Amino acid sequence: MADAHIWWAGLVKPLLRLVFFLSVSLLAANIIEALNWTRGVARVAAPLVQLGHLRDVSGAAFSLAFVSSIAANTMLAESHEKGELSRRELVFANIFNSMPAYFVHLPSMGMLVVSVLGGVGAVYVGLTLAAAVLRTLSVIVFGRIFLPPVPEGCVSCRLEEYRPATWGEAVQRSLQRFRRRMPRILYITVPVYCCVFVLQRSGGFAVVERFMQDHVTFLAFLEPQTLSVVILHIAAEFTPAISAAGALLDSGTIAWREIVLALLAGNVLSTPMRAFRHQFPSYAGIFKPRLALHLIVINQCLRAGSIVAVGVLFFYATL
Repeated sequence: MADAHIWWAGLVKPLLRLVFFLSVSLLAANIIEALNWTRGVARVAAPLVQLGHLRDVSGAAFSLAFVSSIAANTMLAESHEKGELSRRELVFANIFNSMPAYFVHLPSMGMLVVSVLGGVGAVYVGLTLAAAVLRTLSVIVFGRIFLPPVPEGCVSCRLEEYRPATWGEAVQRSLQRFRRRMPRILYITVPVYCCVFVLQRSGGFAVVERFMQDHVTFLAFLEPQTLSVVILHIAAEFTPAISAAGALLDSGTIAWREIVLALLAGNVLSTPMRAFRHQFPSYAGIFKPRLALHLIVINQCLRAGSIVAVGVLFFYATL
């Protein structure tokens, strides 16, 4: 009976939730498009797209990412399959969505961190937001260097292609996408998610986590007491790490600066596990598995690098 509960709570229930949100988010995105919510964002994105030598579909996906990163990635995947986006342009466009994708999770994550850590949590959230903005801005800079200029497009026009005229059309179009994408979600995402669960249950992740825990000696710049926050960030989910940080902060023995640095360090070191556990199953349902892995590796490496960059600036600014 206990095993059945573990399988239900650890695999079946979260897998059903993942498949549900992967599918229904497209319907929600189309309905929001019917209300013209993203057109204002599209007007802001248009000059950034031109500056970074990105195509208009990248700007449209950027606008959609404020609503649903799944819908944005679906738009990019369809454009890549049609030959409208090269592999390099797809990578740049995917990273370009870092800032809006962060905003999707900001309300829930921000409320949790600030409610537990107060002003210290606000500093941490601000630094991770700055890292997301840095990634988006880096695409504009490197896109201008490495991508050829493209003819001036129309970001809002590309959104018009995804904007149904009526509510009925929005539902119909979403159902069509549901039927087209559902086989990939079932045939790829489900097996990948199951493999992740089995690895976790069999101790595969625990081996990697113990290795990472035993090799944190390079974090000499942190107070020893804060290593528990780093280890919890690596070995568990985000909430236990925040709870441990809150306990250390409430004890009054650790300075607020050390708490922020420990959370940033844990954020970086937990990147590989978090990406494989949570991001790969979702990406594999949208992109081809090999391309999904390619995008995740590049995205997460830049993500870790941007957090390290803002962390180093914070470290020296608060000496």
